[in-house]
Amino acid sequence: MAAAPQSDTQPEVVGSIAPPQRGEFSLQTERVEKLAARLESAGDPEIRATALDLVQSIVELHGAALQRLVDSLLQTPAGEQALNEALENDLVSSMLLLHNLHPDDIETRVLRGIEKVRPYLKSHGGDVDLTGVRDGIVHLRLHGTCGSCPSSSITLKNAVEDALFEVAPDIIEIVSENIVATAQSGPQLVTIK
Repeated sequence: MAAAPQSDTQPEVVGSIAPPQRGEFSLQTERVEKLAARLESAGDPEIRATALDLVQSIVELHGAALQRLVDSLLQTPAGEQALNEALENDLVSSMLLLHNLHPDDIETRVLRGIEKVRPYLKSHGGDVDLTGVRDGIVHLRLHGTCGSCPSSSITLKNAVEDALFEVAPDIIEIVSENIVATAQSGPQLVTIK
Protein backbone atom coordinates (compact mmCIF):
# COMPACT_ATOMS: atom_id res chain seq x y z
CA MET A 1 0.00 0.00 0.00
CA ALA A 2 1.35 3.45 -0.88
CA ALA A 3 2.27 5.81 1.93
CA ALA A 4 -0.07 8.70 2.67
CA PRO A 5 0.96 11.96 1.01
CA GLN A 6 2.85 14.36 3.26
CA SER A 7 1.70 17.93 3.81
CA ASP A 8 3.96 20.72 2.54
CA THR A 9 2.96 23.05 5.36
CA GLN A 10 4.58 22.90 8.77
CA PRO A 11 2.33 23.13 11.84
CA GLU A 12 2.61 26.15 14.10
CA VAL A 13 4.42 24.99 17.23
CA VAL A 14 3.85 26.67 20.58
CA GLY A 15 6.40 25.35 23.04
CA SER A 16 6.06 21.63 22.50
CA ILE A 17 2.35 21.72 21.64
CA ALA A 18 1.40 21.63 17.97
CA PRO A 19 -2.15 21.74 16.62
CA PRO A 20 -3.73 18.39 15.78
CA GLN A 21 -2.88 17.14 12.30
CA ARG A 22 -5.19 15.52 9.79
CA GLY A 23 -5.24 11.80 10.28
CA GLU A 24 -4.44 8.94 7.99
CA PHE A 25 -8.13 8.18 7.46
CA SER A 26 -8.81 11.70 6.15
CA LEU A 27 -5.85 11.56 3.79
CA GLN A 28 -6.80 8.13 2.47
CA THR A 29 -10.46 9.17 2.13
CA GLU A 30 -9.39 12.08 -0.08
CA ARG A 31 -7.38 9.67 -2.23
CA VAL A 32 -10.34 7.28 -2.53
CA GLU A 33 -12.64 10.18 -3.49
CA LYS A 34 -10.20 11.32 -6.21
CA LEU A 35 -9.95 7.80 -7.61
CA ALA A 36 -13.74 7.41 -7.52
CA ALA A 37 -14.08 10.70 -9.42
CA ARG A 38 -11.70 9.36 -12.07
CA LEU A 39 -13.85 6.23 -12.36
CA GLU A 40 -16.98 8.36 -12.72
CA SER A 41 -15.40 10.21 -15.64
CA ALA A 42 -14.23 7.02 -17.39
CA GLY A 43 -15.34 6.90 -21.00
CA ASP A 44 -16.69 3.37 -21.12
CA PRO A 45 -19.89 3.13 -19.04
CA GLU A 46 -19.63 -0.67 -18.73
CA ILE A 47 -16.07 -0.53 -17.36
CA ARG A 48 -17.06 2.34 -15.04
CA ALA A 49 -20.06 0.38 -13.71
CA THR A 50 -17.95 -2.75 -13.19
CA ALA A 51 -15.23 -0.84 -11.35
CA LEU A 52 -17.73 0.92 -9.09
CA ASP A 53 -19.49 -2.39 -8.39
CA LEU A 54 -16.12 -3.92 -7.49
CA VAL A 55 -15.37 -1.08 -5.05
CA GLN A 56 -18.82 -1.39 -3.47
CA SER A 57 -18.40 -5.17 -3.09
CA ILE A 58 -15.03 -4.72 -1.38
CA VAL A 59 -16.48 -2.13 1.02
CA GLU A 60 -19.37 -4.48 1.89
CA LEU A 61 -16.97 -7.40 2.40
CA HIS A 62 -14.80 -5.32 4.75
CA GLY A 63 -17.90 -4.14 6.63
CA ALA A 64 -19.15 -7.70 7.14
CA ALA A 65 -15.72 -8.86 8.37
CA LEU A 66 -15.45 -5.90 10.75
CA GLN A 67 -18.96 -6.59 12.07
CA ARG A 68 -17.96 -10.17 12.92
CA LEU A 69 -14.76 -8.96 14.57
CA VAL A 70 -16.58 -6.38 16.73
CA ASP A 71 -19.28 -8.89 17.68
CA SER A 72 -16.61 -11.41 18.65
CA LEU A 73 -14.66 -8.87 20.73
CA LEU A 74 -17.77 -7.79 22.60
CA GLN A 75 -18.34 -11.39 23.80
CA THR A 76 -15.74 -11.15 26.61
CA PRO A 77 -14.42 -8.44 28.94
CA ALA A 78 -10.90 -8.96 27.55
CA GLY A 79 -12.22 -8.57 23.99
CA GLU A 80 -14.13 -5.43 24.96
CA GLN A 81 -10.92 -4.04 26.51
CA ALA A 82 -9.01 -4.83 23.30
CA LEU A 83 -11.70 -3.08 21.24
CA ASN A 84 -11.56 -0.01 23.47
CA GLU A 85 -7.78 0.13 23.10
CA ALA A 86 -8.08 -0.25 19.31
CA LEU A 87 -10.60 2.61 19.21
CA GLU A 88 -7.91 4.97 20.50
CA ASN A 89 -6.37 4.68 17.03
CA ASP A 90 -8.09 7.25 14.79
CA LEU A 91 -7.80 5.04 11.70
CA VAL A 92 -9.49 2.08 13.42
CA SER A 93 -12.12 4.35 14.95
CA SER A 94 -12.88 6.04 11.62
CA MET A 95 -13.11 2.72 9.79
CA LEU A 96 -15.64 1.38 12.30
CA LEU A 97 -17.60 4.62 12.03
CA LEU A 98 -17.61 4.34 8.23
CA HIS A 99 -19.32 0.96 8.57
CA ASN A 100 -21.69 2.15 11.34
CA LEU A 101 -19.97 -0.18 13.80
CA HIS A 102 -18.49 2.35 16.23
CA PRO A 103 -19.75 1.58 19.74
CA ASP A 104 -19.45 5.18 21.01
CA ASP A 105 -22.12 7.78 20.34
CA ILE A 106 -21.29 11.12 18.73
CA GLU A 107 -21.18 13.02 22.04
CA THR A 108 -18.61 10.62 23.52
CA ARG A 109 -16.45 10.94 20.42
CA VAL A 110 -16.76 14.75 20.45
CA LEU A 111 -15.66 14.84 24.09
CA ARG A 112 -12.65 12.70 23.14
CA GLY A 113 -11.78 15.16 20.36
CA ILE A 114 -12.06 18.11 22.76
CA GLU A 115 -9.65 16.43 25.15
CA LYS A 116 -7.17 15.96 22.30
CA VAL A 117 -7.27 19.64 21.29
CA ARG A 118 -7.52 21.12 24.81
CA PRO A 119 -3.71 21.28 25.45
CA TYR A 120 -3.25 23.25 22.23
CA LEU A 121 -6.04 25.70 23.14
CA LYS A 122 -4.65 26.12 26.66
CA SER A 123 -1.23 26.90 25.20
CA HIS A 124 -2.97 29.88 23.53
CA GLY A 125 -4.70 30.93 26.75
CA GLY A 126 -8.06 29.42 25.86
CA ASP A 127 -10.30 26.46 26.52
CA VAL A 128 -13.45 24.88 25.12
CA ASP A 129 -16.51 23.23 26.65
CA LEU A 130 -19.14 21.12 24.98
CA THR A 131 -22.57 22.59 25.67
CA GLY A 132 -24.49 19.99 23.71
CA VAL A 133 -24.93 17.79 20.65
CA ARG A 134 -28.32 17.68 18.96
CA ASP A 135 -29.08 16.08 15.59
CA GLY A 136 -25.43 16.09 14.56
CA ILE A 137 -24.95 19.77 15.47
CA VAL A 138 -22.21 20.34 18.06
CA HIS A 139 -22.52 23.37 20.35
CA LEU A 140 -19.31 24.62 21.97
CA ARG A 141 -18.28 27.48 24.24
CA LEU A 142 -14.79 28.95 23.88
CA HIS A 143 -13.26 30.63 26.93
CA GLY A 144 -10.36 32.98 27.63
CA THR A 145 -8.01 34.49 25.14
CA CYS A 146 -9.04 31.93 22.57
CA GLY A 147 -12.66 33.09 22.73
CA SER A 148 -12.02 36.81 22.73
CA CYS A 149 -9.07 37.31 20.38
CA PRO A 150 -9.70 38.29 16.76
CA SER A 151 -8.22 35.03 15.52
CA SER A 152 -10.56 32.87 17.62
CA SER A 153 -12.53 31.74 14.58
CA ILE A 154 -9.26 30.72 12.91
CA THR A 155 -8.22 28.84 16.04
CA LEU A 156 -11.63 27.15 16.09
CA LYS A 157 -11.47 26.20 12.44
CA ASN A 158 -7.88 24.99 12.40
CA ALA A 159 -7.70 23.19 15.73
CA VAL A 160 -11.09 22.37 17.19
CA GLU A 161 -12.82 21.60 13.89
CA ASP A 162 -10.04 19.31 12.71
CA ALA A 163 -9.92 17.46 16.04
CA LEU A 164 -13.70 17.01 16.16
CA PHE A 165 -14.18 15.95 12.55
CA GLU A 166 -11.31 13.48 12.96
CA VAL A 167 -13.10 11.62 15.77
CA ALA A 168 -16.65 12.34 14.60
CA PRO A 169 -16.85 12.85 10.82
CA ASP A 170 -20.61 12.45 11.11
CA ILE A 171 -20.89 15.94 12.62
CA ILE A 172 -23.20 18.11 10.52
CA GLU A 173 -22.24 21.50 11.93
CA ILE A 174 -20.20 23.09 14.73
CA VAL A 175 -21.64 26.17 16.46
CA SER A 176 -19.44 28.05 18.90
CA GLU A 177 -20.31 30.72 21.42
CA ASN A 178 -17.23 32.76 22.24
CA ILE A 179 -17.10 34.14 25.79
CA VAL A 180 -15.65 37.63 25.40
CA ALA A 181 -13.69 39.33 28.18
CA THR A 182 -15.92 42.43 28.30
CA ALA A 183 -19.56 42.08 29.28
CA GLN A 184 -20.63 44.84 26.82
CA SER A 185 -19.82 42.85 23.70
CA GLY A 186 -21.93 39.84 24.59
CA PRO A 187 -21.50 36.38 23.13
CA GLN A 188 -20.48 35.97 19.51
CA LEU A 189 -21.69 33.01 17.46
CA VAL A 190 -19.39 31.42 14.92
CA THR A 191 -20.82 28.73 12.65
CA ILE A 192 -18.54 26.31 10.85
CA LYS A 193 -19.91 24.09 8.09
